[in-house]
Amino acid sequence: MSEPFRPYEKLVEISIFGKKFQVPERNSLLRCFQFISPETIPYGRFCWNQDCQYCRVTCQLPDDDEPREMLSCKFIVMPAMEITEMSQELKWCLRSKLPSDAPVSK
Repeated sequence: MSEPFRPYEKLVEISIFGKKFQVPERNSLLRCFQFISPETIPYGRFCWNQDCQYCRVTCQLPDDDEPREMLSCKFIVMPAMEITEMSQELKWCLRSKLPSDAPVSK
């Protein structure tokens, strides 16, 4: 079985609804969610190629003034990024790792 993650040398810190996580650098945000919850993300209805739109998140990047919406299957993780909203599908897959009052993207 091949490794699902791109090669990485270190973990970087991101925040999801205020909770801090260490994830592998140089990987898509969706792969980082899989790193956080390897037992549930593979069961989500994700296409991994931007067709389904089930991996949509809103995040605040360190150097941006405004939050931006993006597909986590296409965005490479950045240190100190803050996820502020996510799709219902992602929230369901990450439910054991997130606060119960985590907001959901519309």
